[in-house]
Amino acid sequence: MLRYLSTPFKWFFKLEAASGLILLISAIVALVISNSSISQLYFETLDRYIFIGLNNFGLKLSVLHWINDVLMAIFFFFVTLEIKREFIQGELSNIKQAMLPIIAAVGGMLVPALIYIYINFGNVETLNGWAIPSATDIAFSLGVLSLLGSRVPISLKVFLTALAIIDDLGAIVIIAFFYTGDLSVFNLLLMLLSFIGLLTLNKFGIKIFLPYLIIGILLWHFTHESGIHATIAGVLLACTIPHRKKEKDFSLLIKVEHAISPYVAFGIMPLFAFANAGVSLQGISFLTLLQPVPLGILLGLFVGKQLGVFLFSYVSIKFGFAQMPNNSNWIGLYGVGILTGIGFTMSLFVGNLAFVENPQYMDGVKIGVLSGSLLSTLAGYFLILSSSKK
Repeated sequence: MLRYLSTPFKWFFKLEAASGLILLISAIVALVISNSSISQLYFETLDRYIFIGLNNFGLKLSVLHWINDVLMAIFFFFVTLEIKREFIQGELSNIKQAMLPIIAAVGGMLVPALIYIYINFGNVETLNGWAIPSATDIAFSLGVLSLLGSRVPISLKVFLTALAIIDDLGAIVIIAFFYTGDLSVFNLLLMLLSFIGLLTLNKFGIKIFLPYLIIGILLWHFTHESGIHATIAGVLLACTIPHRKKEKDFSLLIKVEHAISPYVAFGIMPLFAFANAGVSLQGISFLTLLQPVPLGILLGLFVGKQLGVFLFSYVSIKFGFAQMPNNSNWIGLYGVGILTGIGFTMSLFVGNLAFVENPQYMDGVKIGVLSGSLLSTLAGYFLILSSSKK
C-alpha cells in the first residue's frame, strides 16, 4: 500500500512516539495526586480563576479552561497543520494510499458511537457522550507501536498515523457541528470577517506568520464569544497557512509546524493530560464500570474501535477498494486496530464538551476512557508482540 516513508512522516512519528511516554507519566501523576492528601489543592487549583489583560480589557478563565480552551486551540491548530500537509503533499495526497486509513477511520468512529448509543439509549443526558469513544490518541497509540520496534512493518506505522490523523479530522467536525452552545450572530459575523482576512493573506501569498497570528487571536476571541468551541479557531487559522507543492525551499506551514511541535507534544498535551486525567478512585468498584457512561466508553474504545477498524479494513481490502499494507498480515492489522482504542487525550476533550452542563458524569468519563485505553494498550501490544518475529 505505502511504499516509502517521507521525511515529514519520519519526523512526525518520532515526535508523537516520544511524547506518548510523557503523556503516560502526566496521567499517572494526575491519578496519584488526585487520590493523595493534596487532592483538594489539585482540584481547587484547576477551578481557580486567572485574569490576563489590562484594566477592563482581558480574559478571565479558570485554570482548567485556560488549558482546555486556549492551549488546546493551539493543539488543534497544530493537528490541522498536519492534516493539511498530509492531504497536500503527504501520505494522504494519493487517493489509493489514503483509501484504507480513510475507510478504517470511518469504521473506527461509527461502531464505537453505535455501541455507546445502544448502552445509553433512552437517557437524554448521557446520550450526549456518543462521540467520546470515537477518538484515537495519536501520541499514545504511536508511542505503544514504537515500543515494538522492527516487529511492526513501516507500512502499519504509516497506516496508524494516517488513520489517527483522519480520526482527529472527524473529531474536529463532530465538535464543530454537535458540541456548540447558544450562538451569537454578531460574533459569528466577526468570526467570518476574521477568516476572510486570513484567506486574503493567503491569497496574496503572505509568508510572514505575525499577521496570521494577530488576526488568529481576534478569531479565537470571536469564536469563544460566539458559542462555538474556541478550539475551532485554531482549525480555521491552520487552514489558511500557505503550503504549496511547488514551494520546495520554503513553506510557512512546515516552518510553523516544526516551530510549535515540541511545545505541543511536550508541553500542551502533557499539561492537558495532567489537568484532565485526575479522578478520585475512592468508592469506585467493578460495579462503577457497569454504569452507562463508563461502560459505553469502555466497550466503545476497547471493543468498538477494533471491530470497526478491522471489519471496515477487511471488507475494503477483500472488495478491492484498498490494499493490504506492505509486509503485513491480518493479525498485525487487527493488532493496530486494537491500538486505535487508546482514546485518552481526544476522548477526554470530547467528554468535557459533551457533559459541560452535566459535570457529574465526568468521573465516569475519565474512568471509562482510562480503562478502555489501558485494555486497548495491553491487548494490542501483546497481540502484535506474540504474533511477530523479532
